[in-house]
Amino acid sequence: MTTSTRNTEQLSATTLLRFATAGSVDDGKSTLVGRLLHDSKSVLADQLEAVEHASRNRGRQAPDLALLTDGLRAEREQGITIDVAYRYFATPRRRFILADTPGHVQYTRNMVTGASTAELAVVLVDARNGVVEQTRRHAAVAALLRVPHVVLAVNKMDLVQYAEPVFAAIAEEFTAYAASLGVPEITAIPISALAGDNVVEPSAHMDWYGGPTVLEHLETVPAGHDLTACHARFPVQYVIRPQTAEHPDYRGYAGRIAAGAFRVGEAVTVLPSGRTSTVSAIDALGESVDIAWEPQSVTLRLADDIDISRGDLIAPSADAPAVTQDVEATVCHVADRPLAVGQRVLLKHTTRTVKAIVKDIPSRLALDDLAQHPAPGSLVANDIGRVVIRTAEPLALDAYADSRRTGSFLLIDPADGTTLTAGMAGASFAAASGAGAEGTADDAEWDF
Repeated sequence: MTTSTRNTEQLSATTLLRFATAGSVDDGKSTLVGRLLHDSKSVLADQLEAVEHASRNRGRQAPDLALLTDGLRAEREQGITIDVAYRYFATPRRRFILADTPGHVQYTRNMVTGASTAELAVVLVDARNGVVEQTRRHAAVAALLRVPHVVLAVNKMDLVQYAEPVFAAIAEEFTAYAASLGVPEITAIPISALAGDNVVEPSAHMDWYGGPTVLEHLETVPAGHDLTACHARFPVQYVIRPQTAEHPDYRGYAGRIAAGAFRVGEAVTVLPSGRTSTVSAIDALGESVDIAWEPQSVTLRLADDIDISRGDLIAPSADAPAVTQDVEATVCHVADRPLAVGQRVLLKHTTRTVKAIVKDIPSRLALDDLAQHPAPGSLVANDIGRVVIRTAEPLALDAYADSRRTGSFLLIDPADGTTLTAGMAGASFAAASGAGAEGTADDAEWDF
């Protein structure tokens, strides 16, 4: 093996892919994940022994691989997935973090949680049932969350005699629907999670299929981002000011780069204040570097002394986001209590949390047919809709389509800290001249 080849393989092995599984109830999501872990030799001996023991107690001859992810007692009793199950595994070619999300309609919010950071979504379909309403719902959620890669896994092909026409019809219907939603890349793979066909090893029963297995696709799909095309963003998490004899004048701004890359000598703007400076140094792991990129945790030092605190955002001056107090967004309501017009909330965006009020809920999205239901008045658990929010302080908020990290936010109940809603910012607009200068008496205590 040449040095170049060895270096290439080592670089590939260090890449990380986050992906989520979704699908209707009993489509076999947990079994697929269990098969993936088992056949890729990513299951510890004691874990497999525990699954085999539990399977025998339930009267099964073979291990029920779904038990590798369905860890809650209620999940094992009902044979369904309720919460998002996260698993880490690695192959010689890549590292993975997977999120096995529930299939029930009432747990749609859990899919939003699992897929919010995913670079790929695996949507399962039972070959016997084809594309159903929940399949369309999960495709729509993946599109709303801007998941760049979607895999259609047509499962239980063994129960339809591995028939190519069945797979082709389902793949054609799903691909047309997902493409209409704007999903950029769709890959269809026929599998049997129970038997292991086309999960890790190619199937001997489907010689008509010449594409990759699920694992092969996961190992080779592009991961990460083109840093040159990303909007560089650095939310400040902590200000480091030791004021010691060794470092009397040290002032650094610590945090995790949310997107893009920063370079020494680059002109930057601090938001929301709008003050400008230049990156004088970048400290990473105790050493000075010339460049740092997502998702590294670093300390930036600037050439000028500027009043900067936690919650501020540092961005390149040539590519700084607009600052606004009016936010229009698509949200998924995740709390059991409704979200209503006029409700006071806290809006958490990166490291910044501000007071806000829900000014309007223009519509609710019906995911089965993508119709907009106007003026619903409120959103209940698992609803996806449009909201208009007014914040007490300006935010440097990107459009979610441009940046998933800095275009997303949470709405939080100020009374008890409960997460109410996950938001994806749409087109933010500047407040009209003079707007917001005088608030109503009801708004006064929120310092608008």
